[in-house]
Amino acid sequence: MRKIWLFVLGFLVFCGGVQAQSLPRKETLYVGGLQWGPPSSFNPLMAQAGAAWPNTAPTAFGSQLLYETLFVYNMLSGELEPQLAARLETPNPTTFRITLRNGTRWQDGRPLTSRDVVYTFELAKRHPVGYAPFWDYVRSVSANSPTVVTIQLNPQKPNPGLVRNYLASVTILPEHIWSQVEKTERSILQFANLNPVGSGPYKLKEYNNERIVLERDPNYWGRSVWGLPAPRYIVHPIFKSNEAGNLALEQGQVDLSQQFVPEIWKMWEQKRLPVSTWLKQPPYHLPGHLPIIFINVNKKGLDNPLVRRAIAYAINYPLIAQTAMSNYSVPVNSSLIIPEGGEKKFFDAELVRKEGWSFNPRRALEILEKELGAKKGSDGIYVLPDGTRLGPWKVQCPFGWTDWNQALEIVAANARAVGIDLRTEFPEYPVANQNMANGTFDLGLWFVSGVGPASPWQRFRDVLDGRGVPPVGQTAFWNYNRYSNPKVGELLDKAAAATSEAELKRLYGELDKIFMTDVPVIPLMYRPLEFFQYNETVWTGFPNAANPYAPPMHSGAGVRFTR
Repeated sequence: MRKIWLFVLGFLVFCGGVQAQSLPRKETLYVGGLQWGPPSSFNPLMAQAGAAWPNTAPTAFGSQLLYETLFVYNMLSGELEPQLAARLETPNPTTFRITLRNGTRWQDGRPLTSRDVVYTFELAKRHPVGYAPFWDYVRSVSANSPTVVTIQLNPQKPNPGLVRNYLASVTILPEHIWSQVEKTERSILQFANLNPVGSGPYKLKEYNNERIVLERDPNYWGRSVWGLPAPRYIVHPIFKSNEAGNLALEQGQVDLSQQFVPEIWKMWEQKRLPVSTWLKQPPYHLPGHLPIIFINVNKKGLDNPLVRRAIAYAINYPLIAQTAMSNYSVPVNSSLIIPEGGEKKFFDAELVRKEGWSFNPRRALEILEKELGAKKGSDGIYVLPDGTRLGPWKVQCPFGWTDWNQALEIVAANARAVGIDLRTEFPEYPVANQNMANGTFDLGLWFVSGVGPASPWQRFRDVLDGRGVPPVGQTAFWNYNRYSNPKVGELLDKAAAATSEAELKRLYGELDKIFMTDVPVIPLMYRPLEFFQYNETVWTGFPNAANPYAPPMHSGAGVRFTR
């Protein structure tokens, strides 16, 4: 079987298969787990708040299919690699100099230049986009020539790690199109962008309530660098639940999947299917995410940190790891730092032991009865001395996310067992997403920043930093529960500028202690940055631990061209 130039949604080689709908199966790569509802917008500025694949979360580092970023993040090396940019130079500690690759071009044939890069970043000065905090740490972005961009960091508030993160996550937009959008649309964030023009190797061909179809651009500027992708089409079917998507993966109707598959090893050990993951043995995936329950700290009852701490002690984390996560996770620690990989050096196990929590229902009851003075009602639910009943409160996550759904059923049952009335609610993804962004929820299991160039700093920001977060009812991109603590901002700013690993560990420890004391959120499990599993019935050559030519990512450096 000969090797060909192709796209790293596998170092892929076609090896046969059946016809799929109206598209030729041998030319079509099917992906799943990145779109959970009918598409209504392809606006990449709304990646965290409703944009459709290939611009949607959780592809935090940009899918590179339709729009591209300057650099891509590789979770295996922890490094940035060139994409639209050819290189990044730092002539001094507060200057980034970026040189674009030769011949970068938009899909309508117009050249992609440094002006487009400057325009994209300066959009965040005028609009409340997700990367608006970029300008807290940057003084200027300027075009020195058509191919050279200079970024001057804010010397009073340096954060080179977060700036690097934005270089790998902000998708560059064509000024000649979006400047007109600014003039004609009431809100650039409400612009649906149904005919997107990007710089990537695929164009949007069609979309409906059942699927999204991309078609390869034969004039892609990067064909001289990497060649053209092997698949002519990439299709994302829109499944109603994990079960439907998992069945499609098992049957070879989906080639590459980013969603939870319980006990996936049974597909190859018992059913002898050509299915695999990055690792062939536990934990099968590389840890990179920390799904977290955000608690509405402004709701009566939940505004008391002792109530939140009692909930935290009530949760059976080992059971969640064993059942809901199918042993893809060890029991989670009460820390915002992932204790493996690049963050391991900052993890303080002694601090967690002293200040944190673990599964301990007796301790939850002690807090409720002795520290809060709550009395249990005839229905078994505690009532605070001021008459506040502890519930009913809804704990939500999207319908069909079976691992999260099962985890929250455990959480709700554990809470009721100690006298706190939690009830699960599983709305469709668009509704759950809007509830979280607008802050209109009781408790919600949601994403925070995974591993990346700015972690764990960015995760602490996501959870604790109230600066720049709009009031309830408006779209937030972090701190969804509108938690506030005056000490957090100063500590984050010091950590952003710190150069010593020892100083960083001390500052992160102080931030972790604030989190453990106030309990605005509860980490629930460790999770891969992105689930990476594939079926080789039709396409072969996907990267894995035995052949790690690309990381197990559906974004960033996992979506790259290679030879």
